[in-house]
Amino acid sequence: MSSECVFCRIVRGDIPCFKVYEDQSVLAFLDIGPVSDGHTLVIPKQHFARLHQCPAELCAELTSCAARIAEAAVDAVDAEGYNVLCNNGRASGQLVEHLHLHVIPRHSGDNVFSRWPSYEYKPGFADKIAAKIRKKL
Repeated sequence: MSSECVFCRIVRGDIPCFKVYEDQSVLAFLDIGPVSDGHTLVIPKQHFARLHQCPAELCAELTSCAARIAEAAVDAVDAEGYNVLCNNGRASGQLVEHLHLHVIPRHSGDNVFSRWPSYEYKPGFADKIAAKIRKKL
C-alpha cells in the first residue's frame, strides 16, 4: 500500500467511502464524481498503478467482482446497460494512480460518452500495427 495514494487510504479506512462490496482482495465503492447514478469503482486492495502491473489471478478476481457489481448496479438504478472502463496513465484520463475499474450504469440518451472518436486506418497500416503488437507479446 502507498501512504500517499487516496485509494490506499480508503482501503485502510483513513478516508470514508460509500462501500458497495469488500472481500480480502477487492474493494468497491461509489465514485465521488459520478457520471451516472450507481457509478462504482472496483479496486484491488493492493496498490498497482496500472492493469498490466497487477497479477493475472488478482485481475481475474477484480473483473469477476466488477461483473457482479455491474449487474447489481444496473438493477439498483434501473439502467439499460453499463460500461466497464479502466484508464491507465494520465494520457488515458487516469486521475488516481491506483488500478481501478469504473462500472458506469447507462440509460438510453444519457449523453455519457456520446461521441466515440473512431477513424479508419490507412491501407496497410493496420497490418503494421498488429505486427508490432504481436512482436511485443
